[in-house]
Amino acid sequence: MKNHLQGIAASDGIAIAKAYLLTEPDLSFEKRKVEDSEGEVARLLESFETAKSEVSAIREKAAVSLGEEEAQVFDAHLMVLSDPEMIGSMNANIRDNGVNAESALSDVAGMFIGMFEAMEDNPYMQERAADIRDVTERVLSHLLGVKIPNPSTITEEVIVVAKDLTPSDTAQLNRDYVKGFVTDIGGRTSHSAIMARSLEIPAIVGSKEITQIVKDGDIIILDGLDGDVFINPDEETLAAYKKKAEEFSAMQAEWHKLKNANTVTADGKHIELAANIGTPKDLEGVVANGAEAVGLYRTEFLYMDSSDFPTEDEQFDAYKAVLEGMEGKPVVVRTMDIGGDKELPYLELPKEMNPFLGYRAIRICLAEPEMFRTQLRALLRASVYGKLRIMFPMIATLNEFRAAKAMLEEEKANLLADGVEVADDIQVGIMIEIPAAAVLAHQFAKEVDFFSIGTNDLIQYTMAADRMNQQVSYLYQPYNPAILTLIKHVIDASHAEGKWTGMCGEMAGDQTAVPLLVGLGLDEFSMSASSVLKTRSLMKRLDSKEMEKLADKAINECTTVEEVIALVEEMKAKLV
Repeated sequence: MKNHLQGIAASDGIAIAKAYLLTEPDLSFEKRKVEDSEGEVARLLESFETAKSEVSAIREKAAVSLGEEEAQVFDAHLMVLSDPEMIGSMNANIRDNGVNAESALSDVAGMFIGMFEAMEDNPYMQERAADIRDVTERVLSHLLGVKIPNPSTITEEVIVVAKDLTPSDTAQLNRDYVKGFVTDIGGRTSHSAIMARSLEIPAIVGSKEITQIVKDGDIIILDGLDGDVFINPDEETLAAYKKKAEEFSAMQAEWHKLKNANTVTADGKHIELAANIGTPKDLEGVVANGAEAVGLYRTEFLYMDSSDFPTEDEQFDAYKAVLEGMEGKPVVVRTMDIGGDKELPYLELPKEMNPFLGYRAIRICLAEPEMFRTQLRALLRASVYGKLRIMFPMIATLNEFRAAKAMLEEEKANLLADGVEVADDIQVGIMIEIPAAAVLAHQFAKEVDFFSIGTNDLIQYTMAADRMNQQVSYLYQPYNPAILTLIKHVIDASHAEGKWTGMCGEMAGDQTAVPLLVGLGLDEFSMSASSVLKTRSLMKRLDSKEMEKLADKAINECTTVEEVIALVEEMKAKLV
């Protein structure tokens, strides 16, 4: 058996633990005639009881970790598992037709699902179809003796192995037990990789075949520094990686000494080092790593972790918690960025051939003004509890920015008229992630308060290469001179108008990119909290004037990514 794989190092660290396969189970079965109908009925009822116990346990855990309201989704599952009409129909099917329990379960559940899905004028009843489908899968798994993976129920130290992880999968990972994860597909900018860095757990993506090779319970070494995975390693390899893990921990301890230090270059230039977050819970990592601001609060997780649109008060509480938690340090809140690969079960989006180029982010917000205004009111109300900066994503034209800002100003006026206090120093900016906006940055800079460059999308749009497509992954080139030229234009345009530019894409924490970005004059670097201290350590060794020469050479003399990387590595080799 192959015991060594190479993937893409997506989140720093080394983990050694058992494998936990998070893959779709095979629930196929054959319909067959049975002699002992009562035995099949008993088998079916036993599987229902087992499923009920399982769902009850999941509900209890969800109530603790997610809250009572979120846990109520499992009440519907328990109701289905106790439905006498449905269970009675299954039992009758077994007795009348002499079929096995799996077949009776599937036939009757399919009938109920079809019936509920047909109730187009009753959304509540249509939702019951999804509950029945989930419950049927769980009962069927017990009939077949097949395990259904559930990351929220993990209670021992494991390394999760999956084809890919959705944002909701990753959000359920408990880092007390999940020591890291490895996936078949993905890149450094995939959402699972970004979440791994937020959780501060090591991760490898794009291994291509990990799910085909690993079995549940296999011992895995995950090297998130170099992208190596070892399956059931020998004692010599185990010892070597335990030593490497200790050395990395020692390096982290050195970085931690910089937690309360100012972020300054070797020649004394201050640069703001910020962290990206998805939920208020992520503030723990922000504070622990000494970030000077929150440079990106991804508010879409408020929507993705809810069974319906979050209310104004629910959003207000979340924004207030982050602003208060940062104790006066700046917080850049990105308004809802749904669409692309981030969907909501309760928001019907069109099926698109190219969703990343379609109906998403500010385009949805402007088309669904009430949803957008709810978020804006919550932000404005929370603004008095800290230093709020509001950022609109996926802005392509000045008219989009003007329309979004006009709604913000209208809601501010409405709140003030109602006697609600609103801060008067809220900065309003945009993400630069569409090349059209980057090219016209000199025009945008006259109207916005700041830019934050979202390199994940800016690079894929500029290179016309889907960052999740393995066939064109070689074109995801953050150090390409064309990308560096766009970034320089954006920074220069903001400075010409007395504004500032940050970066909240993964490039901001990339140790090869950091010297170039310092040289380009980037004012704020926002990254995963786990990258803050090592970036601060690197910046302390960089002379900003020398980095300016380095960036100029990369843009004007280098023609390929390889040349840029070689240029930076040569410079790093000379650092003390």
